[in-house]
Amino acid sequence: MWRGAVERAIRGCWGQAFLLEMATALDAMPVKELVADDMVRDDTHVCAIGAVAVARKLDVSDLDISEGEAVSRTFGMAPALAREIAYMNDEGGPSSGETTSARWTRMREWVRRNIIPTELPGEEPKR
Repeated sequence: MWRGAVERAIRGCWGQAFLLEMATALDAMPVKELVADDMVRDDTHVCAIGAVAVARKLDVSDLDISEGEAVSRTFGMAPALAREIAYMNDEGGPSSGETTSARWTRMREWVRRNIIPTELPGEEPKR
């Protein structure tokens, strides 16, 4: 049931909008590095969701990152998506030795893979 909830959250319009926003926020980071176990340490030391917080200029200092419901309400996404992104950011990569820049690369690729390409009428399908 959990994987289904995550898939629905990713494929839904709110999930897709958040992933597109996250891609933009990640790409805009001056230093392409992501931390684990913190949302925002400062404007350059953030997790994947923290990159969106910085882009939105949100103060998330009082937000408990382990509370998926609170994170989802703050960012306007399904709780399953908030928890999945947090898991992928913190624990989804190699368990030891992953650099902060490797984490950024892995998360940016994860976001890219989960964005559903859209087609405008009359366009050739994107593959």
